[in-house]
Amino acid sequence: MEPTKTWYALAGVICAFLVSSCASTNKVVYLKDAKDSEVTILEKLEPAIQKNDLLSITVTSPNATASQPFNTTVAVTTQVIGYTSTQASGYLVDQEGYIDLPMLGRVKAAGLTKKQLREKITTILVEKKYLMQPVVNVRYLNFKVTVLGEVARPMVINVPDESINILEALGFAGDMTVYAKRDNVVLIREEGGKRITKRLDLNSNQVLQSPYYYLKPNDIIYVEPSNAKVNATGNARIWVPALLAGLSAVVVIVDNVAR
Repeated sequence: MEPTKTWYALAGVICAFLVSSCASTNKVVYLKDAKDSEVTILEKLEPAIQKNDLLSITVTSPNATASQPFNTTVAVTTQVIGYTSTQASGYLVDQEGYIDLPMLGRVKAAGLTKKQLREKITTILVEKKYLMQPVVNVRYLNFKVTVLGEVARPMVINVPDESINILEALGFAGDMTVYAKRDNVVLIREEGGKRITKRLDLNSNQVLQSPYYYLKPNDIIYVEPSNAKVNATGNARIWVPALLAGLSAVVVIVDNVAR
């Protein structure tokens, strides 16, 4: 056997090994059962305001001078471990669920949606005759979601436009790795004083109709590693030397046959 044929044979053995060890593409494809179709987009349910939420609240009216006292905010220092601290001006919802507004005092915010809080503040301003025709705007200043686990870049994502779905969040995190369990992604959500855990199958297009498709403030996405990743990590010290020894043996055998 010629040397060239020897190396062709060796290459064939290596390729066969690699092909046999590759993960099935079916396990790394998103929405693999999706077909050309039109589905009704689920209405985004507005999340309820929670304790520790940081809110921006602005008040305007035809009388700009009269509105000014209601737009005085206090700078709040926020810091996430591993990230640079930032300064944000807003109203922090305290542990009792209240915010402290200029002139209006303590107002219950937790449990209300932004729309409900906006209507509540508007009603107080009118009933107490502070302003005529007030316009109140409420926004989140700390709308964020966290992505952990088997992704390229685990991270905390700030969402200034207050709208993000689970696929977009994973995209910001650099996508899941080939070792991720796409059919068993964990979503952790705190809502109404309860911690909810939901598992989502991103291999199926049914996730597009899930009420958990759109994320809410402070959601956590955890991507579990597959058994292949766990086994590969745990047994690396065993199979790597064995693989090298096996390949060396193949080289010796092929070389002897060539002679």
